[in-house]
Amino acid sequence: MGEYQPAVMQDEYYAAIDLGSNSFHMVIVRVLSGSVQIVSKNKQKVRLAAGLDDNNTLSTEAIERGLNCIRNFAEKLQDIPPANIKIVATATLRLATNAKDFVVPAERILNHKVNIISGEEEAKQIYLGVAYTSANKGNTLVIDIGGASTEVIIGRDLQALHLASFNMGCVTFMEKYFPEGEISASGFEQAISDASNILDSDIDVFRCFDWEQCLGASGTPQAVTSILVKRGVSDAIRLEYLYRLKQECIDAGHIGKLSIEGLAASRQGIFPSGLAILIALFECLKIENMQISGGALREGIFYGMLDTYQKSDRRQQGINQLINRFHIDSGQSKRTQELAIRLCQSMCSQTNFCDFDTEVVTAAAAALHEIGLHIGFKAYNEHGAYILEHVDLTGFTKLQAMMIKDLVRLHRGDIDLAPIYQYKDSLQTTLINAMRCLRVAVLLTSRRRNDAIPEPKLKINGEEWQLVFPLDFKIRHPMIHTELIHECWLQHRAGWQLKLIEAA
Repeated sequence: MGEYQPAVMQDEYYAAIDLGSNSFHMVIVRVLSGSVQIVSKNKQKVRLAAGLDDNNTLSTEAIERGLNCIRNFAEKLQDIPPANIKIVATATLRLATNAKDFVVPAERILNHKVNIISGEEEAKQIYLGVAYTSANKGNTLVIDIGGASTEVIIGRDLQALHLASFNMGCVTFMEKYFPEGEISASGFEQAISDASNILDSDIDVFRCFDWEQCLGASGTPQAVTSILVKRGVSDAIRLEYLYRLKQECIDAGHIGKLSIEGLAASRQGIFPSGLAILIALFECLKIENMQISGGALREGIFYGMLDTYQKSDRRQQGINQLINRFHIDSGQSKRTQELAIRLCQSMCSQTNFCDFDTEVVTAAAAALHEIGLHIGFKAYNEHGAYILEHVDLTGFTKLQAMMIKDLVRLHRGDIDLAPIYQYKDSLQTTLINAMRCLRVAVLLTSRRRNDAIPEPKLKINGEEWQLVFPLDFKIRHPMIHTELIHECWLQHRAGWQLKLIEAA
């Protein structure tokens, strides 16, 4: 028998490797029918940046840690077409005076070129990954705190407008300001102050841009969000939350005593330093709130390889993928979505409680409201919420995805306000308004025919919502009328006023 030769996967498989300063990551995706599906993720804490000395020489121990990791990665790369592989290295190998001592053997192990990218190129790739996975409106501020560098980008849609890479990261700051794992108030203040001074060189340019939203890409922002979720806080990241976490770190006194529910053990050792940098960014850029993006550098790498990938509407692409995957009736999805959007737009024109998220989450929840039918009709709204909690929803931020999940749960039956109360007050209003529009749209499209949708005018008078129908509405649609009467009662029990009016 001849020597075993591994079969190379078909051309639709791609691999991206990010040799970061804190962790090494490998992502393998499959591209099929315009859909990008992650089939494998590997991550290993290498702490490469911790191996840099004062002269930026990378230690032998750090090099060996990195090479041991990529020896594991190399096995899976054998199955990917070489043209579909891209490997990038970031801040630590940019800084290391002896980078070749790592790169040469790494390329030999991987049988592929390692690209040490500049800070500006890293920022561009991060923004591309965020833009593809978290569709935005207007200008967006994107922040990525790495192990040895922090990237800040202002962009619109797929175009980065202004970007900068700063030489500060959670690994390098941990070594400098929290030595031996000691966490002190003075260490925090010095780290925040020095981070602010580093940012000062370019901060005025970023302030010149007005941004609609701020997105954090993985790392520390994701860790903060995980903590908030564990505490039952369904909200964006805000400075007040960061200050509380800072005090909890100081109270612990040492990394070994840091016990914050929701903080992964693998993140614990560099959390205080990342938190200090994040606080400095919030203070210097006057950030009110930050949501979590769906992707970052790795996603930017492989989306950049997909020349034929459709770039128009990532949100709709994400929705279409789930419609196909869970066999949702696309016609019913579309008609419910279109009516929900019209009701939402009418509501927004008459109130002061709308923002970018309102129409976005209403439209998505309407399109996906029947996703739970894949499991069964009974309690299909609960099934749908469960599915949406465990799948990736391309084109939406983490917070938007949470709101969509809860809207799907609440689109029918008795109104349980408990999920809504987990959100900040302003987001509660957004969610309630979106839910009321969605529930009405679902009832009005229940005959599942485009020519059998009674479309009312929505009028809002203070606290009262009115659905104004033609005079023959009750005669032409007796079942829908009965169901709407019941919906008025359900909304009344929840504390809202909904009335049906027939007028000439």
